[in-house]
Amino acid sequence: MARLPPAEKLPLALRKNVRDEWENNKADLEAQLSDVLGAPWTIELNPLAIWPYHNDGYAKESLGSCIKAYIEGAIYTLKYQAGKGGDAFKNEVNTICHAHVLTLDVETEQPARFSYAGCDVDDAGRLSLLFTEKNLGSNIDSCCEESTLTKALNAAPSPSGVPLSYLVRMGIHNDYDTQIVAIREQIATLLDKPVEAVTLTPNFEANFAALSASSSSSLRDDWQRVLPDFTRAYFDALAYQLKYIKTGEDEMIREGVLEAVSTNEYAFRVVEKLKKETYNECEIEDGVLYLQTTPEYFGSNIDQIASKLMDLL
Repeated sequence: MARLPPAEKLPLALRKNVRDEWENNKADLEAQLSDVLGAPWTIELNPLAIWPYHNDGYAKESLGSCIKAYIEGAIYTLKYQAGKGGDAFKNEVNTICHAHVLTLDVETEQPARFSYAGCDVDDAGRLSLLFTEKNLGSNIDSCCEESTLTKALNAAPSPSGVPLSYLVRMGIHNDYDTQIVAIREQIATLLDKPVEAVTLTPNFEANFAALSASSSSSLRDDWQRVLPDFTRAYFDALAYQLKYIKTGEDEMIREGVLEAVSTNEYAFRVVEKLKKETYNECEIEDGVLYLQTTPEYFGSNIDQIASKLMDLL
């Protein structure tokens, strides 16, 4: 969409509203935004470039109030999400939006990605609040709502040297790291080994690459969101199976597991094709027990992934 030319000058009453409601509050809003995200941020926008989109709405007579409301809405929703995601969320936003600049602009993509309002991370690393051409001042508080911001952050280039997406990185923090310790401890107890002797290898980078490259129409659409949590669930299924075959109670079974899995390493991987089963299976290679599935059946019948473990011993 071609942009409308900026206004050359605003009417006096409108300039006063911009001064009183926006310019006089800009420094305080920047301080609030910086406090929410834990790093210095600035706000950069041009009222003259925004006003031509006013139509007969809120911004026509109260442009300064309208701009202020957009920024306040973004700060509120970012604060809510920072409360949920903690330092991990703040670090992600500060890294992906590396310019540490918040701006307000019109949506130029066609067709528009939003009905009224949304956000984007532009090529300069700025977090842009966006309004569609005829909806300046509508649904102001929804620009940075969680689902919209998550999509924008996930679509932005990953930080240098980081092959995983935003969704996967946050999922590892929220759904994997917080729970895998207890699963590892359970497996170590069943094997009568110190916890530091047992290795659980999630292979996030390799599995992310395999799923990204898959052309399977059966691969679930939300695989990035669930990859960390499902990886945890696959390891949890292993712990359940070790308990089910009485590894912790029967010394012979325990010795069989330790002899077969001589490295004490248990790994999850996504492969192109399984050797024996349909949905998933386990294999022992070079003393490592691999829990494996294919892109097509990623997430299907998770609890059965180690059901044939006894056959391998």
